[in-house]
Amino acid sequence: MWTRLSQIEFRRESAGRCFLSWLVLLVAFIPNFGCQKLKVSGIQKLISPSNNRDWAPEVATIPFAEISGSQYTLRNIRNCKYLTAEDYVVDYYDRQIQIDQIQSVDFIVVPFNNAPKLAHTMISFGLDDGSYLAVSIEVRKERGEKFNALLGAGRKFELIYVLSDERDVIRLRTKYRESDVYVYPTVASPQQSRAMFADVMTRINKLAVEPEFYNSINNNCTTNLAGHVNKVSPDKITYGWKVLLPGFSAQYAYELGLLDNRIPFEDLTSIALVNDLAAANFEDPEFSQKIRSRRNQIDRHLARQAMRNSTLGGRGDELLRSQLRPRRTLVR
Repeated sequence: MWTRLSQIEFRRESAGRCFLSWLVLLVAFIPNFGCQKLKVSGIQKLISPSNNRDWAPEVATIPFAEISGSQYTLRNIRNCKYLTAEDYVVDYYDRQIQIDQIQSVDFIVVPFNNAPKLAHTMISFGLDDGSYLAVSIEVRKERGEKFNALLGAGRKFELIYVLSDERDVIRLRTKYRESDVYVYPTVASPQQSRAMFADVMTRINKLAVEPEFYNSINNNCTTNLAGHVNKVSPDKITYGWKVLLPGFSAQYAYELGLLDNRIPFEDLTSIALVNDLAAANFEDPEFSQKIRSRRNQIDRHLARQAMRNSTLGGRGDELLRSQLRPRRTLVR
């Protein structure tokens, strides 16, 4: 359990956290802008967020859920068809599900190509029919607007939850943006996955009527996902540098036991990387299942380890660790 900080300690930590956040943003992003002038589009936009602007086509339509008991009618699930990263046909569909169909939730990490310590993070809910429903928390850009991380720490951009087909958000990044995409299985039970799904849908509906500003420090993809996890498992995730630098978020989730940590993190990461599988199964109707086809390697890895332990009398891990210890050389 995490102990509560005293009021003084909390203020000290908050001040240090704010300084660290700005330092990271300056180091990571200022080189990208050089001396170009940062522009702000009007005083009114700085005062209050809005759902009524001339939005970029891919974020022009906001999703929402019609909830009746355990039945969820999901509106505006995005499924863009891409020609390039910038040329695409926007498409949406609706879907009706029962919450009991939710069986799992995966954690998706997409490191930035030129700054892998930073990353975009997403989640995807697995249903009992083998399909998946992705949620990508993003900047809601206006038409022609470019993201600026420094302005993103202020009141420049709105926030949007994109409810999406995996073929949209994953293929966009693996093929057209040429980014590495890691799809990690979490250890969330079906009950926990459903609770998180319900919380995400509640937030989506709230944003549909009460828009919010995106914030690069405290209202972004990773901080929102951490908030949803903490709704299901209170105080599980604390704000720190591994949240501020989402390129480390998978390792942090692994350390917290949110990902399957029965195998080494490096092995889990190799299994989670889906780029080659996404390319090989790009048009496959079972795209989501195919990009997860390596997961049976986790069970094989555990079976081999169990066999080694059985053969060595339960000392397999101990002997392996002893072989990895540095050897001392006797100097006469």
